[in-house]
Formats: sequence, C-alpha cells, structure tokens
Amino acid sequence: MGVPLESGDAGALVALLDRIALEPQNLTAVSDPVDGVDRHLADSLSGLVLPVVRDAPGIVDIGSGAGFPGLALAIARPGLAVTLVESEGRKADWLRRASAACHNVRVVADRSEKLASDEGAAWPLATARALGPLPATLELAAPLLAMGGTVVVWRADVAPEEERRGARAASILGLQPAGVTAVRPFREARRHLHEFRKVAPTPERFPRRPGRAASRPVA
Repeated sequence: MGVPLESGDAGALVALLDRIALEPQNLTAVSDPVDGVDRHLADSLSGLVLPVVRDAPGIVDIGSGAGFPGLALAIARPGLAVTLVESEGRKADWLRRASAACHNVRVVADRSEKLASDEGAAWPLATARALGPLPATLELAAPLLAMGGTVVVWRADVAPEEERRGARAASILGLQPAGVTAVRPFREARRHLHEFRKVAPTPERFPRRPGRAASRPVA
C-alpha cells in the first residue's frame, strides 16, 4: 500500500499478535498470528494511506477491542498521541498491558459517550473499525471531534440504504461526507475507508445516554 514501516515497529506489531494468541480470553475471532498480519495489522495500517490519518497529531479510537486499528497505528507511528476507548473491562485491561511500552497511548475504560461528556470535542481524528452501522458510529464519534476534525470508519461493503442513512445522520451531527477510499490490505479484502468531516457544532443533545446510538439510531 506504499505505507513505510520501520523494522523495529514491524517487530512490535507482530509481537502484539503473538500476545493475543497467548491470551486466555477471547479477544478476537482471528487468533492465528499469520492470519492476523493481514486481517488485523495490514487492515489497520491501511488507514495510513489517507493524509488525514497519516498527518494527524492525535487520534481517539472508539471501541478499540484487541487494539485495532488504534494500538496498531500507535505502534507504527510512535509520535502519534492515541486514546483507546474500550468499555469492556477485560479488554481495557488487556489494552493497558499490551500498550505498557507505548508512551503515546492512553486507555480509557469507559463508554465513548462518557468520554465525550467529560472531555468534549477534543480530538482532530476519530477512528472506528467494525463498530456498527454508520449512523451509530458517527453519533459516537461526532461529540469527540474538534471543529474541522475527521472521523474515519473502516468498513467492508456498505449497502446503499446504510450509506444514505449515514449521510442523514452526518447532517444531524454536524458532519459532512468527505469521501470513500477503497483499499486492499490483503488479497481477499473488500475494505473501504469512509471519511466524514466536522463542519458544524454537534447539537447539545449529543452524546445521548449510553446505548441509545445503537438502540435508537439518529437516522
């Protein structure tokens, strides 16, 4: 994909997969490190083809899970300040242990709605991978974004109706669609990076109570 990677950083990324394979809790459906190189590492680093990701001073990664894409991006770009948001306690604990040597990583063991209420629109970039439908993902991201910031959503194929709902949600949340980039991090991949830019303040009624974005979508 033309993304430069230092050999030491590449080694640290592979070591992350080894740690996942040895972890007793089920962090991801892809536990084989060989498959993980494609489906986790290359997929996460595909975001670096976008200048908005490559040049960002800081990222908030929503629903970080096993650390993808947020922890992978933090390892590949040590100068990038990364906040990993994970509400499931066991996974948040894993992220703390896995990122202990990464001085550019902060782990927040809470819902993104709570983080937005506590710290507001503080980030230039939000990332989300396999988090849920576009309207819900955008609702979680918008209150965290500074004006002019961007959310990048990693998705496989998106149905036209979901894309329309995403655009409607964006208009409510102060976001504007800013392009869709097809990437191919590995041979079988069908991956698209959806960009939405914050062009207006997010209404004060957001964030809503935890869980409402998924249970009662804004669009």
